[in-house]
Formats: sequence, C-alpha cells, structure tokens
Amino acid sequence: MLLCTATIKKKTFIKKSNRQVQPVCSPSVHLHVTAATMQVSQKDFEKAQEQLKLLKNDPGNETKLKLYALFKQATEGPCNSPKPGMLDFVKKAKWDAWNSLGSLSQDNARQEYTKLVSSLISAESAGRKKDTSPGESGHGGYETLIVTTDNNITKIMFNRPEKKNAINHKMYREIINALQEAAKDDSTIAVFTGNGDYYTSGNDLNNFSNVQPSEMKKMAKDAAELLKEFVGSFIDFPKPLIAVVNGPAVGISVTLLGLFDVVYASDRATFHTPFSQLGQSPEGCSSYLFPKIMGSAKANEILLFNKKLTASEACALGLVNEVFPDSTFQKEVWARLKAYASLPKNSLAVSKQLLRNIEKEKLHAVNSQECEVLTERWLSDECLNALVTFFQRKSKL
Repeated sequence: MLLCTATIKKKTFIKKSNRQVQPVCSPSVHLHVTAATMQVSQKDFEKAQEQLKLLKNDPGNETKLKLYALFKQATEGPCNSPKPGMLDFVKKAKWDAWNSLGSLSQDNARQEYTKLVSSLISAESAGRKKDTSPGESGHGGYETLIVTTDNNITKIMFNRPEKKNAINHKMYREIINALQEAAKDDSTIAVFTGNGDYYTSGNDLNNFSNVQPSEMKKMAKDAAELLKEFVGSFIDFPKPLIAVVNGPAVGISVTLLGLFDVVYASDRATFHTPFSQLGQSPEGCSSYLFPKIMGSAKANEILLFNKKLTASEACALGLVNEVFPDSTFQKEVWARLKAYASLPKNSLAVSKQLLRNIEKEKLHAVNSQECEVLTERWLSDECLNALVTFFQRKSKL
C-alpha cells in the first residue's frame, strides 16, 4: 500500500484557567499516515458522534463548546465565519471556541473530538458503577444532584463539579423535587452539600446566555417564577435542614443559608454575594433575614458592597453555626449529623414548625417582593451591561 507523507505543524495545547484551549506551535514533524489509518479515524469520528447522543448527563457548557469547536474544525477546517455581535452570547461563545483552535488540522481535530467523547462516556459509565454504601438508598432520576438516604438522613448533593456546582435551570427544578421527596420520606433531617471543591458557585450565568432580545421579558418572568417556587420550597420544608458547606459558596447558595436550621462550614469555605457587581439584587429572603441575623451594617456590606466572608467571619456574624478544620470536616460533621438523626423525628419536625410558622407568611411575602425586583433588574440596561462584561472577561480567561 502506498504511504502518504504529510508535513504538519505539531500542536501542543495549554489549558488556561480551565477555560480555553489555545494552540502553541512547536517545530514541525513528519507524520506518515496510511489511507487505512485515515479511514479508521473517520469511522471512529462518526462512531463518536453517535456515542455522544447516548450521554445521559449534561457535560456542561464548556465541554459542549469544546466539542462544537472540534467538530467544526474536523469537518470544515479553521474558523472561516464572521465574528458575531457581542450581545449574541451563544454564537459569540461558539465562534470564540472554534477560532481558538487556530490552524489545528482536521485529522487532529477528529482525533481530539473522538478522545474527548470517549472520556465522557468512560466517566459516565464509572459513575453508574459506583455502589452506594451499605444501608444507603439512592434516589434515581437526577442529573445534577446525588440524592441518598442513610441513617435517617437525606443527603442532597450538588453534582456539577466541573462547573463548580453552578445551579442551572435543571438543577433548580431538581432541588425543588428533591425537597418535596425528602419532606415525605422516612428521614429525620435533610442535608445539603457539594460534590468537589465547591459547595456551589450559585446561579449559572449561562442561564442568560442563550436568550434573544425579543425573549428577554418572557425569560425574566419565567426565571422569577422558578426562583419564587425554589425559595418557597426551602421556606416550607417541614424537617430540620442543615447545610454542610464544604467549599466556596456564591450568590443564592449564600442567601439561602438564612433559611437553614443549622450551617456547618469547612475552614476553606468562603461566602460571597456579588449582586450589585452583576447589576442584580438580593434573593433567598436575605434582604430580611441577613439584617436580623447579623445587623444592618454588616448585612449592607455583604448584600450591597459584595464583601466576601471567610468561614470564621461568617461564623462570627451568626450566618454559620460552627467552623471545622478541612482535614477533619467530613468526619466530625457527619458524626454529629448521625446523632441528630437519631433524635425523635416527630418531635424535631413539630419544634421546627413552631419556630418557622411565626414568620412563614412574612418570608413568603419577602420572597415575592425580591423576585419582583429581580424581574425588573434582569430587564435593565445596567444588568445587561454587567452580564456582557462578565462574558467578555470569561472569554479572555
């Protein structure tokens, strides 16, 4: 068989801030590729496209952008389309991803695409094979959460570690469903925590990225209704609710803490509510509960001026009950939670309702007002400009 000799530029890739892949050229090398090898590569590429359709879990927007870029590079070559307008977030992100591949050859793009799909399939398969611990029952049907019940504890774990557990629309819905299930199951307490380094980075701003200008009003209305239902599910939850903050918490994951009954934090956790920085406003009943918990002056620093708190600072202000060394955090906290879960279930539930019912009506009213204000904020030029700036910075990372 004849050999086809191709001289190409060897590419190495440097991952910068886990955001964008940039090509760096090194000295050229000679590769000898047979026609049979190229055919196999094309078959593998086509097979990878079919395998991608079988993925059950959303791989996240960054991975999807990388797949899109590699596919375009493999089928069309280097980016040859005009740069979209800055306000067209989706097309702009796709264009940036494709353009970042530079002159990567189509053969290499097919290979990288196939390799990436293979890694996603392997990771998902490994996740399915993980056994639950003895006595632990898993709750199926969730894509963005891991929900289990063990020792009378229902654990709800944010499970988008590759996105710092950012809360997208699907996760909002799944959290509502998980709380509804936990309210009815046999558990004594419910616990929230995060998978990976983050507790959660808060609202996934990509929720805003695929909205056309003509759809903004509907988006704002639908988002406010979802948020109102989401926060309401925490207000109405009938059992003791505990947050195990294993790492940084941002935005709504912080404001919601006022609705938890107990909050434990690792000493590596931080608490940040950058609302004004994004042209938005507080939610989660924090506009009412934070001044009650820590006083108006401290609440203003956090909710108005984006002050980030360490775990120790949050504890001193009363937002966190206790801080543990990260090295012993999981062991100490879960031993304590198991002891709590062994207490009489009905007694805990009745006592919680006595404490909560005094202000439940007020909390629902605050939640409604906060959602109304946020609807206006999301439609404001100020918020739009802040989001454009955010995505511009993100694209440069």
